[in-house]
Amino acid sequence: MVRPYRPYIPDSLGDLLDYLTVLLLQSPTFEDKSGYFPGKDVPSVFGGFSEGLQRLRPQLGDALYHRLVKDAAQMRAYFEADPNNTTGETRKGKNMVYELEALVEARWREISPPSGK
Repeated sequence: MVRPYRPYIPDSLGDLLDYLTVLLLQSPTFEDKSGYFPGKDVPSVFGGFSEGLQRLRPQLGDALYHRLVKDAAQMRAYFEADPNNTTGETRKGKNMVYELEALVEARWREISPPSGK
């Protein structure tokens, strides 16, 4: 059964980290090669990412939120500029994923209660 693609929207910092991994693995086109999710593409995937950032803004804090929004726009531009992964722009986008993961992980540690160890 073919379904229209509805982007996943992260609703926790852990989900956001998982989403970044998806961005890393499915870049640069994010197309569903199985045919099960027609319409999955760069705009839909980054739309879900942006909506997730908005949803998580209170946990991220304003400064980090604005940084992630700005960096996500640049990352998207890199992926769109290199859909065949031939010019090096995809690599730049993937490197940005690692940077964003580090920022989100640092924030998660910052706001998480101590583990008691």
